[in-house]
Amino acid sequence: MIGTVFRSEDVPADDRFDHWREMVGRMRSPSDIISAHTTDFWAEFRLMELGPVTVWPTSFLPTRYRRSQRMVRQSDPELYHLSLLLDGELTLDHAGRNGAFGAFDLHLADSSQPYDLRPADDLRPAPVRGVGVDFPKSLLPLPPHRVRELLGRGIPGREGIAALLTDFLLGLERQADTLGPADAPRLGTVVLDLVSAVLGQALDAEAALPPETRQEALARRITAFIRQNLHDPELTPPVIAAAHHISVSYLHRVFQQHTRGETVAAWIRARRLEGAHRDLADRSLRTTPVHVIATRWGYPRASDFTRAFRTAYGAPPTEYRQDALADRGRHGNGA
Repeated sequence: MIGTVFRSEDVPADDRFDHWREMVGRMRSPSDIISAHTTDFWAEFRLMELGPVTVWPTSFLPTRYRRSQRMVRQSDPELYHLSLLLDGELTLDHAGRNGAFGAFDLHLADSSQPYDLRPADDLRPAPVRGVGVDFPKSLLPLPPHRVRELLGRGIPGREGIAALLTDFLLGLERQADTLGPADAPRLGTVVLDLVSAVLGQALDAEAALPPETRQEALARRITAFIRQNLHDPELTPPVIAAAHHISVSYLHRVFQQHTRGETVAAWIRARRLEGAHRDLADRSLRTTPVHVIATRWGYPRASDFTRAFRTAYGAPPTEYRQDALADRGRHGNGA
């Protein structure tokens, strides 16, 4: 497991808000933290320290976070704070801008400048849910004067590279219990690469990013595109390269660096067979013909599917399905 978990229920009711205020003050830039719900405060979060990058999925009752110029002068950790809002509505006054944010919006704040982040409705006792990402400003490979253009602005988190970042952050939270401390530094690098690419795209300044960051972001766009189109039997390297406006040779180079040597075709084949393997063992799909499952995963010819499946798993798909469903039935794992 990576990260530590906090739940307000684990703290005496009278101490919950003060405890929350103290912890947030330690994690992020010191600020005044105010809430209309101090007497019945509720919050929870998981703190994941991924090398120099901190990711913390959190939920809390409406709370205001106000960092003054005096606080900036007293203490500045020189951090950028990127926030992904999942539920609720927030307003941010920062760097001369006033922005309103809703579900799946991203916004960026700079610890070196005052800010006032507050809920749109601080009296409504509906939790605000989101993911915070904090990292040293020195690690962002973009010119600071350009980054200032993004402070206080909303970035849609459902499209383009931002959607990849959103999915990755949500996946981190889902998989946190299965990940170990040894995974943390690499995960932090991936987060920082995606954040850099999102901000670079928002500024239309991707050319300012280091080549390795641009390549990592491109590789993630490519793998996301492949996953979305595994059903298409015409999904080939030329099609993928054309969709991303790159040459086939460059596609192979970027992809093999990302997958440590696995080819595009091999990666597509493995993902298709994994999906079919999973569906064949799913009791809820037991009446779905094998050829329908094969077509769903990009194998319109039954003979091609049978040959590939047998090579990968040592048995033809029909035999594997019979054994898998029988085994699940014996162990009571089926629907």
